[in-house]
Amino acid sequence: MEALIDQLKSLALTEALPFILKAVGALVLWFAGRTVIVGFQRVLNLALQKRQLDATLIRYIESLFVGSLTILLLLAILGMMGVETTSFAALLAAAGIAIGTAWSGLLSNFAAGVFLLVLRPFRVGDEISAGGATGIVQEIGLFATTVDTGDNLRISVGNGRLFGDNIINFTHHPNRKVTIKVPLLHGVDVAMMIRALEERVAVVPGVQEQPAPNVEVVEFTAAGPVLGVGAFCKSTQAGATQAAISQAVAEILLASRYGVPQPAAPQPLAKAS
Repeated sequence: MEALIDQLKSLALTEALPFILKAVGALVLWFAGRTVIVGFQRVLNLALQKRQLDATLIRYIESLFVGSLTILLLLAILGMMGVETTSFAALLAAAGIAIGTAWSGLLSNFAAGVFLLVLRPFRVGDEISAGGATGIVQEIGLFATTVDTGDNLRISVGNGRLFGDNIINFTHHPNRKVTIKVPLLHGVDVAMMIRALEERVAVVPGVQEQPAPNVEVVEFTAAGPVLGVGAFCKSTQAGATQAAISQAVAEILLASRYGVPQPAAPQPLAKAS
């Protein structure tokens, strides 16, 4: 019995005690490392906020650095515990390649989201048309951008498709020009119609004085000339201003007893004799 007890004591001193010391050291290293990582995260957050970066981009950069430092900390702890980290790192790299290949589309959206946040072709609240969607931007995410359309539909567009398409930003500039086409018939006094439309459009609510509204002939058709009524307004009021201009044009046409040209009716085919 005494021999067995001596053997257990020897085993505890040679095996258990070093393992306990390593485990305690690993716990101390974990808590110390996490404290350092959290402190670094706070400093990084303050530095990025001073640069007035987008909140989504700040969270992305924080997650990237914190995740990388945490992985390094875990590798250091495994090395302290005697685990071979070389094979573990190779396994992690192989898994990363496999996941990256499987999620190539998702990663492309992720990369495009970063470029959208850095290059800023549009911001939250802008009205854009891109990727098959037209509406007001509600959120620029890391993988998709959320757009609310004029008929109150919400569309999520992948950042990769959005970034690879032509992006039309309707509200980038404070002012925007709206144009309405007015078809006329041959024989109408074009000069008189232009003056009447210019005077009426100038007093439409939302139309800016400078640059002044202009009316001009933009094209000719078989039925007659086509006038283009153009006016500048605030970008955020383009829809309402365009509707008000259309109403003003309709009033001018009605006051002048002018009928909008209708397409010619198809002629019946002559019967063969």
